[in-house]
Amino acid sequence: YNCQSGGNMRSEKLKIIKNVLGRGYQSGHEYLFGCPFCKHHKMKMSVNVDKSAFKCWICDKSGRDLGYLVRRFGTRQDKDEWAKYDDQVEITDFDFLFKPPDEPVEQRIDLPEALVSLATKTPPASSWAAQRYLTKRGVTKSDILKWKIGYCAEGEYAGRIIVPSFNSHGYANYFIARSYGYEWPRYKNPPASRDIIFNELYVNWDEDIVIVEGVFDAIKAGNAVPLLGSTLREGSALLEALVKNNTRAFLALDEDVSRKSRSIARLLLKYGVEAYEVNTSGFEDVGEMPKEEFQVRKANASFIERDNYLLERLSAI
Repeated sequence: YNCQSGGNMRSEKLKIIKNVLGRGYQSGHEYLFGCPFCKHHKMKMSVNVDKSAFKCWICDKSGRDLGYLVRRFGTRQDKDEWAKYDDQVEITDFDFLFKPPDEPVEQRIDLPEALVSLATKTPPASSWAAQRYLTKRGVTKSDILKWKIGYCAEGEYAGRIIVPSFNSHGYANYFIARSYGYEWPRYKNPPASRDIIFNELYVNWDEDIVIVEGVFDAIKAGNAVPLLGSTLREGSALLEALVKNNTRAFLALDEDVSRKSRSIARLLLKYGVEAYEVNTSGFEDVGEMPKEEFQVRKANASFIERDNYLLERLSAI
């Protein structure tokens, strides 16, 4: 027995566990998977391959033999493969083996004090210019209600449309402040991290997710997440959510950011996310498209296949 053979054995065991439990991700020395017992929608089952132990943080199901999971939930092939490596590991400190999965501290911010909601039956007279701007952008009353859009007529964000973002628990974690007049710069956003899933409260991970540049693009695209001008990076909240939920992603970025689009496509392919590319040519951005036009283009989106995509991109260099 040597380090190399031990590493190979660990790798093979992990491969079998992944076959049995499905998609998972690494967290320190452990891996997190969906629990096959309680079937909670989040990945809350910790697996320690080195110690051959598992524990679910939702239903508290635990054990000191990963072979039990393979024998109960695996296929005949999984069981035969596991039998090659099956052994018992003595664990005297099982109760202290796992640490609870790290829960990130969720960002919260205060919305502008002067914010006036437009999601009312009778907006004030001062809202005329803001409503006119939204109408010009193709934003409907139902969009205003869904996205909780407002405006500021005074204060630090005077003359700006405010589109708030709410996390999965309903707390405000960011907002977009877009000028509807002659204020400069056009966008004046809060001094907060943009590594969030904008309006995650309203995102349906069981449906296709459209990745767009800005908030007005997202309003047109439907079940969409705006990148807020940045790109998609490893370790980002959006990428993690796409992988965890096994959600199909549709890239609908502006035509003039092809390099960013290629970078995001490569990252999605790397993590096994099923991805498609929406043709946005002929428009400055998705926000300029009629909603019906975008849905047609989404229905005709091109599947991003690893070999074909990389070959096509290389030939374009």
